[in-house]
Amino acid sequence: MFVAAGIAFLFFAGQALAKPITINWWHAMKGARGEVVETMIKAFNDSQSDYVVVGTYKGNYDETINAGVAAYRAKKQPHLLQAFEVGTQTMMLSGAIYPVFKLMKDKGYTIDWSGYLQPVLSYYMNADGNLMSMPFNSSTPVMYYNVDLFKKAGIPTPLSKTKPISWDELGEITGKLVKSGVAGGMVTGWQSWTQIENYSAIHNIPFATRANGYEGLDCELVINNPKVTNHVARLKTWADDKRFVYAGQKFQGPKAEFIAQKAGVYIDSISAIAQLQKAVKDFTWDVAPLPVESWMKEPQNSIIGGASLWVFNGHSKNEYKGVAAFLNHLSSPDMQMYWHKETGYFPITLKAYEILEEQGYYKENPL
Repeated sequence: MFVAAGIAFLFFAGQALAKPITINWWHAMKGARGEVVETMIKAFNDSQSDYVVVGTYKGNYDETINAGVAAYRAKKQPHLLQAFEVGTQTMMLSGAIYPVFKLMKDKGYTIDWSGYLQPVLSYYMNADGNLMSMPFNSSTPVMYYNVDLFKKAGIPTPLSKTKPISWDELGEITGKLVKSGVAGGMVTGWQSWTQIENYSAIHNIPFATRANGYEGLDCELVINNPKVTNHVARLKTWADDKRFVYAGQKFQGPKAEFIAQKAGVYIDSISAIAQLQKAVKDFTWDVAPLPVESWMKEPQNSIIGGASLWVFNGHSKNEYKGVAAFLNHLSSPDMQMYWHKETGYFPITLKAYEILEEQGYYKENPL
């Protein structure tokens, strides 16, 4: 009897002393957004004792996906990898991933995917409509502007948050900014995304054949059309007189120019809100929708950017339980509302959006 009791004690003591399972997440979030990521990880780790998620910043989007690919080839892959939307096809066709829809089902989560923002989900679905990765940081481009520089140049503020200005009007605005002494009128990050892909979407111009690639991989770009080429030619004209300044392909250079007040207008992801809130101390800035052409009477929606979380193959069943639990945590209304408020990225669930709307958040923060 004493022996049995001793064995039972050792068994339960062993269970109590069992180390939590480590879940590794490689991501591309640093600075203000990286701090938010760490807070979300800590909330999960503090909520239970079975798993410990370890977040690791692996560099920018390109560096992070390259690190993930190299790690998989070396059989040292993390459980989760944040990959930007440009890498979606690469990840989807790699044969290296555990599809999210299958993971969540296998681990006992009954998820109503209709409760998620469908334009976001569609980016990460396969041809059968199954979700391959979990949307995480979803964004769309907007136009930031320096209120103080606008006032100095005699430009009325605020700009409407519901009715976009025209590109012709932006040309006048940037001209006034330069004339008032600002080094450059406008900068923009991710030019192919903001000035070609989203420009095409807003103006209902095809970007590629096969329904912009949704109907098959054998599609071709059709961006060399008169409307898009005219827009690019306009930017070249603006560059000649400093109304537009090229400050780099991604976001670092354009953002730095805006923060240094060397440009009065900055077009980039809505997620720059968190970075600007932290970095800008000496001037007032605001946000407006992207401009539209004066001939476009009913502008279409812009499209998303950002990244999603991919689950790598090659881990144990118990580890995948932790991965599923963590993804479920990230999708909770509390986490989605926190992420949205702190970074500017969209909440990916309708529930989070509805709660914020009921609380009056969007009346106080219309854009």
